[in-house]
Amino acid sequence: MTAQADAAVVVDRDWRMIIGGRRVSASDGAVLDVVSPATGKVITTIPAGNSTDVDRAVDAARGAFPGWQKTSAADRGRLLHQVADAIGEHAEELARIDAIDNGSPISMLRNDVRLAVDQVRYFAGLALELRGQSIPVPHQGELNYTVHEPFGVVGRVVPFNHPLMFAAAKIAAPLIAGNTVVLKPSEHTSLSALYIGELCARVLPPGVVNVVTGLGATVGTRLTTHPDVPRVAFTGSVETGLLIQRQAASGSVKVVTLELGGKNPLLVFPDADLDAAVAGAVRGMNFTWQGQSCGSTSRVYVHRSLWTEFLARLAVDVDKLQVGDPLSEDSDVGAVVTRAQFDRVARYVDIGLADPRARLVAGGPPADPAHGFFARPTVFAFEDGACDSPLLLDEIFGPVLSVLPFDDYRDVISQANRLPLGLTASIWTSSLQTALQAVQDLEAGYVWVNDSSRHIPGAPFGGVKNSGLGREEGVEELYSYAQQKNVFIRFDRGAHSA
Repeated sequence: MTAQADAAVVVDRDWRMIIGGRRVSASDGAVLDVVSPATGKVITTIPAGNSTDVDRAVDAARGAFPGWQKTSAADRGRLLHQVADAIGEHAEELARIDAIDNGSPISMLRNDVRLAVDQVRYFAGLALELRGQSIPVPHQGELNYTVHEPFGVVGRVVPFNHPLMFAAAKIAAPLIAGNTVVLKPSEHTSLSALYIGELCARVLPPGVVNVVTGLGATVGTRLTTHPDVPRVAFTGSVETGLLIQRQAASGSVKVVTLELGGKNPLLVFPDADLDAAVAGAVRGMNFTWQGQSCGSTSRVYVHRSLWTEFLARLAVDVDKLQVGDPLSEDSDVGAVVTRAQFDRVARYVDIGLADPRARLVAGGPPADPAHGFFARPTVFAFEDGACDSPLLLDEIFGPVLSVLPFDDYRDVISQANRLPLGLTASIWTSSLQTALQAVQDLEAGYVWVNDSSRHIPGAPFGGVKNSGLGREEGVEELYSYAQQKNVFIRFDRGAHSA
């Protein structure tokens, strides 16, 4: 592909980790190949960090912590605005790096850069909002108040689906709260995180932000078990989240937050705006990210009165999506991030094609991966429910959407809530009563009514059940990176004892 060849210069460089403000190789010199999802070819290498490198990064972060903690909140906010400025100045280059490394369309990744800048600025603007409170005391001459203090070193592990956005946005809250950070990006999409580390090193004191690349089994495990990392945050799969919980509890008490997966329902009631609901189902599935989003509404339940017309319109809209080169302005859908993820998507499509209860509505088997990891947006209709199909039970994390009919409100709510997951849900209806009742009944942390996929700035995002612990993207995230301390003072010698 010409665009890919022309873009190779963007990633063809000597990539290094950022530890203590310096660009460094792995301590043993090991590297990992970086494979372009659009071509299946190796395009560069990154350091394959190890436990020693994590220890170096944690030591650097510990050394930088006292100075960063003493930096005034206003100055921390000012410096984070400078980081946002730097990201914005390199926006196009960062978007192109992610398009090559991650495989999503360049148009979507430009939006990711904008969102990253907005998120960093949002938390920078909250610098003076991390406040304590005074508490009434029993006697005169006494004072009780609370303050919030940083943990120290925060370990932040981010996934492959929004590399730049997560690398930038997910370090903002811990930094504003006064912590230093060791960031571990996905081994599949580390390039933009390394670039962010370089930009941070130009603005922030050495050691405040450190980026260590490598395999989760080595770098991730050492970071989450390190005795000098009291606070860990992870975004990724349920299985890895459960593993991190176990690892974090192995040697010391840690605070862990998890933003995990979802198999999210979208409910279309008989009084819904049909055109809007179809568009919402396409948008909610995040086909423009190849379906690689934990918030994707990958189970669509449609009232039987709308069933036939909904499927017909959905098929037309899904088949319109253009799959192609991530660097092309004409591509709606890019490449799945890795060969392993491509094979997973292909396996689930084959399961659907082999299931007599499933009807292929749009898409079909992926193309030959020898020419890149491109998978077509695919829709299956399960006309008899088929509740035991893996397509309805498993988070595929790919562009595969399942649609089912329903007749009864209680039944569809039961079906929507039947999985041990609860990240997002979407409701389509013109009835306020139905909307509010479904909002109350659905087991999910983030619910849209007559909308899907959008994140509202400052609104808390996170899940219930196995979809995670904690909330991000709002002030709740900032407070999660601080520890509350209570202070009681008796300043009048005549005051009574409590």
